[in-house]
Amino acid sequence: MKPYDVLIVGSGITGSTCAYLLKQQGKKVLVLEKQPYVGGGVRTQVEEDIIVHVYGPHIFHTSDQGVWDFVNSLVTFYPYINSPIANYRGELYHLPFNLNTFKELWGVKTPEEAKAKIAEETAPYAGKQPHNLEEQALALVGPTIYHKLIKDYTEKQWGRPCSDLPAAIIKRIPLRFTANNNYFNDPCQGLPVGGYSKLIEALLHGIEVRTSTDFLKAKAQYESLADQVIYTGLIDEFFSYRLGVLHYRSLRFEKEILPLDSFQASAVTNFTSHAVPYTRITEHKKFDPHCSNHHSTIIYKEYPLEYRAGLAPFYPVNDAKNATLYQAYAALAKQEAPNVHFAGRLGQYSYFDMDKAIRAAMTLISSFR
Repeated sequence: MKPYDVLIVGSGITGSTCAYLLKQQGKKVLVLEKQPYVGGGVRTQVEEDIIVHVYGPHIFHTSDQGVWDFVNSLVTFYPYINSPIANYRGELYHLPFNLNTFKELWGVKTPEEAKAKIAEETAPYAGKQPHNLEEQALALVGPTIYHKLIKDYTEKQWGRPCSDLPAAIIKRIPLRFTANNNYFNDPCQGLPVGGYSKLIEALLHGIEVRTSTDFLKAKAQYESLADQVIYTGLIDEFFSYRLGVLHYRSLRFEKEILPLDSFQASAVTNFTSHAVPYTRITEHKKFDPHCSNHHSTIIYKEYPLEYRAGLAPFYPVNDAKNATLYQAYAALAKQEAPNVHFAGRLGQYSYFDMDKAIRAAMTLISSFR
C-alpha cells in the first residue's frame, strides 16, 4: 500500500480542483507546490486593504452552469462586468469593439453607419487569402482599428511583428453593433469575495499540501508515494527538455502604490501604442466595489517578455512548430509515463480560461472512479 492514492503537482486552479474532487471521492491526496504559497496564476493577496491579483487580472466568466454552481458552492461570488478601456496615444476607446468604439473612432451614431464604415474599411482586402495576422486583421476590421487598437498591442504581447504572426491567432474579431461594453458574452460573470485565494483555500481545505517542494528534484521519490500522479507543470521540463523547449511568453509586473483614491477610469486600461512599453495598467481596487481604502491605490504595469528559466510561463506560443513539439511530448508521456496525467495550461500546453480549466479537471477526475 502506498501512502497516497493520488499525488498532485501544482496548486493552481487545475491542481486544486483535482484535489478537491478526489477528496470528495474518498481518495487520499498529497499536493506538492514548488512556490512557498498556493494558488498559482490566480493567487491574490491583500495589500493596503486592497485585493491584488498578483499575476494580473482574472475575471471569472462562464456559460457552463455546472462550473458556476460548483465555484459558488465553495465561496461567494459578487457580480462584476469587465469593461476595459484602450488608450492609443492619449485617445481613449471602449473595449470590446462596439458601437461606442465606432462612435469614438469615426463619429458614427447608428449600427447601420458603423456597419457601412467597417465595410468601407475592409473592402480593399476582401477576397484575399490572409497569410499572417496583419493581413487577417485588415480583412476583418480594416486599417483604422488595426493600427490604433490591434497592431502595436499585439506586437508588444508576442514580441514580434504582426506580419510574422500566424493568421490563425485571430480567426475572427467580434464586432458589436450595440453600445455594450461588457467584454465577455457569458451569462455568468463575477469575482470571489475576498479574492481567488479564498477559492483556492476552500478547494484545498483538509488536504495535505507541501509548499516550497520541487517535485522534479526528487521525481522518483515522490512518484513512489502514489499510484497516480496529476502533473500541472511544464510537460517539457518533466522530460528534462529531451525533445526540445516549448516556447512561452512571460510577464513582468511593476507595482506602484499611489496616494490617490482613483488612478484611472476602469480597472484595466490597455495601451495600444509602441509609445508606451507596457501593454496595460491594472488598478486592483476597482475590481472590488466594497473596497474601503479611499486614501491610496495600487496599480500594476504589465510588460510582456520572452519566457526563460526563473520566470513564470503565461502564454503558450501556439504556432505550428510548438504544436508539433507538444504532440511529440504527449506521445512520449503515453509511452513512458502512463500513470501520470498531464493537466492544465502547462501540462497540456494550451491556454485555458478558469472555467475551462475547472471543467477539464472535472472530466479528468471522473475517470478515477
